[in-house]
Amino acid sequence: MVISPLRRKVLRDIVRLWPQILAIALVLAAGVATMILGNGAYSSLSETRTRYYEQNRFADVFADLTRAPLALLGEIKAIDGVLDAEARIVKLGLLDLPTLAEPGTVLFVSLPLDERSGLNRLYLRQGRLPDPQSADEIVVSDGFAQANQLVPGDRLPVLMNGQRRELKITGVALSPEFIYALGPGEIMPDPRRFGVVWAPRAGLAAAYNLQGAFSNVVLKLAPGASEGGAITELDRSIARYGGVGAIGRADQISHAFLDAELMQLSAMVKVLPPIFLLVAAMLVNMTLSRLITLEREQIGLLKAIGYSSRAVAQHYIEFVLLIAIMGILIGFAAGAWLGMGLAQMYVRFFSFPFLIFTRDPLIYGVAAVVALAAAVAGALYAVRSVVVLPPAVAMLPPAPVDYRRRFGSSGRTLGLRMTKMMTARHLIRWPFRTLSSIFGVAMAVAILVASLWSTGSIDWMIDVTFFRSERHDAAIIFGAPEPQSAMLDALHMPGVMVSEPFRSVAARISHLNLSKRLSIVGRPKDPVLSRVLDPELRPMSMPEAGLILSEALAEALQARPGDRVTVEIFERSRPTIDLPVSGLSLGYVGLSAAMEISALNRLMGEGAMVSGLNLTIDASETAAFYDAAKAAPKTELISIAALTVKRFRETLAENINVMITVYVGLAAIIALGVVYNFSRIILSEQGRELASLRVLGFTRAEVAGVVFGELAAVVLLAQPLGWLIGYGISCGLVAAFSSDLYRVPLVLGREVYATASLVVCLAALVSAMAVSGRINNLDMIEVLKTRE
Repeated sequence: MVISPLRRKVLRDIVRLWPQILAIALVLAAGVATMILGNGAYSSLSETRTRYYEQNRFADVFADLTRAPLALLGEIKAIDGVLDAEARIVKLGLLDLPTLAEPGTVLFVSLPLDERSGLNRLYLRQGRLPDPQSADEIVVSDGFAQANQLVPGDRLPVLMNGQRRELKITGVALSPEFIYALGPGEIMPDPRRFGVVWAPRAGLAAAYNLQGAFSNVVLKLAPGASEGGAITELDRSIARYGGVGAIGRADQISHAFLDAELMQLSAMVKVLPPIFLLVAAMLVNMTLSRLITLEREQIGLLKAIGYSSRAVAQHYIEFVLLIAIMGILIGFAAGAWLGMGLAQMYVRFFSFPFLIFTRDPLIYGVAAVVALAAAVAGALYAVRSVVVLPPAVAMLPPAPVDYRRRFGSSGRTLGLRMTKMMTARHLIRWPFRTLSSIFGVAMAVAILVASLWSTGSIDWMIDVTFFRSERHDAAIIFGAPEPQSAMLDALHMPGVMVSEPFRSVAARISHLNLSKRLSIVGRPKDPVLSRVLDPELRPMSMPEAGLILSEALAEALQARPGDRVTVEIFERSRPTIDLPVSGLSLGYVGLSAAMEISALNRLMGEGAMVSGLNLTIDASETAAFYDAAKAAPKTELISIAALTVKRFRETLAENINVMITVYVGLAAIIALGVVYNFSRIILSEQGRELASLRVLGFTRAEVAGVVFGELAAVVLLAQPLGWLIGYGISCGLVAAFSSDLYRVPLVLGREVYATASLVVCLAALVSAMAVSGRINNLDMIEVLKTRE
């Protein structure tokens, strides 16, 4: 095989400049990898979810109610657009596991007589389905079984409607309905204390007095059917049976949380790759510009012996394309590996039964094209000088650099040493290159700031939510509203020191043409254990007439204090009333609306009723309280604040630590690539000057100080710019991450900026050490030879 001379030169240049080329290729690879891992994980999760939903017939509409006869199912199936409907029994029960000190909860869901024709079909992991005629056989959710080391054949002690039962586990399964298995009132899955239990209808009907009746219905809609229309008709059908408002798939808690995670992945894909590719383009421009300057005589000679300007320009473009191809190949491998790991992490977190990891050629193709375009764009400006350079001019040595005397005199006025003056003059003489290097290092700082902010923000969320607002130790939720005298009963339980009631009702709040479905919570006028905070973190008193909306809800409804909103209650007498917005509250989890508990009870047309109690518990009597709470016949759910916080921290720490590790590595690659290329360019440009200094008697340390001084100036000047850009990126991510489920505050403490700068400075130090050997081993005779 015959290789043309110019292509042999490309290969020699690749070998000769391999450290700089590798640095550029790694930055390009980082951009390609982030595109592939983000898009790959997103498309894989999306495809896995779609396939899982289809195979297991995930429902489109969900509705809870108090009690309806099975005969109503025929009317529901006749609703326009309904393809299939399933009437179920869905009830909460309490765990009574001897290995579980704290009270836990299970959600009982009835199984259809024919599992193959039902909706939300189970994916069986182990064992078998229960006998339809059995009263004590069950299937449990996979996460719950793993967390409590349960296997088929084990017994599960539970409290069903106040009665203790021991149920036999026949199988372990997953369901598309509980990909994100969140317990009632919880904000983070805790599979140790919450599990889903599927049981034959007959056993659940007997336990909860629902023979011939159901408490939950799910619908499968025909393609193209109107979800809104089906929900309206379903609400009309179940209203007289205690229906609390049907919801579509978008509002189903498991699907909504998975959607929020996919939205975050999509946001990250839009932010990171452009940063890496922009920096890579700048590195290509810097390196190629210097290479062309050093090869002026060779370029002139090539043109003199007959090579056209186009051929010479093509030679340098091919040089850049080879670098880009190296980066793309590395990025393909790294992106596929990281994308698979990220997708598997999400699959474990969201309890998918399988993973369809997509390697969409379109994603790889787009990543390659964008990377090539970035590399060529960086090379075009430098190559332009090759095209316009006449051979006679190119073969002459370049004119000496004009540093202008004015700076020299001002440098002496400022008392700068000669080596410092050299550093300053060199930085100012090539402002574009200096600024691009500063920008490259700043982007490394910005990536770190934009990833590290989440730690402080989550700590702030926990502090506000669990220590300033929700200050109770435990909460008891009743199966149905109870008289307010239950608050006094709770005070007689072991360890209970303070008892504070609340009332919760399902409602729809509307303003203009916007509406949101949520629970309105009634609280005492001046609550102590469950406070509502204003945006300045001051406790708010509950208004006697009116609602306090969370900032997120007010924004979603475009409502302000003083506006009137329409409240449609879904419980009891189902009143509809207009209420004023009395104020806005701070809240990071979900959408919330609050009012005074007596006003809410009046709105419901009832006496003093409560849905649950917030409690302060004596720590020395915690175990006795747990036993008493589980034995209380009206208790449906017990929430323990300390366990919620612990689980919240553990779950987020696992996911965030993985992502931060990736981002720190990517930022370090940018810093290494920029600083190393910049230092090598300085060394090649000032080799003659540095060698002259050595001949004149300057020490190696003094000579190295000229190069390192420029590096230090670039790195230090990049820090505030990186902080500013990082802050802007963080603001964009916070806006992209916010949803109806949660809002993430932006909390950027000094430690975030300090850590980001420290990581980048360490990466710069590694680059400087890599260059120091070349400075110490300068061949003074070779460097000082004149170019004639």
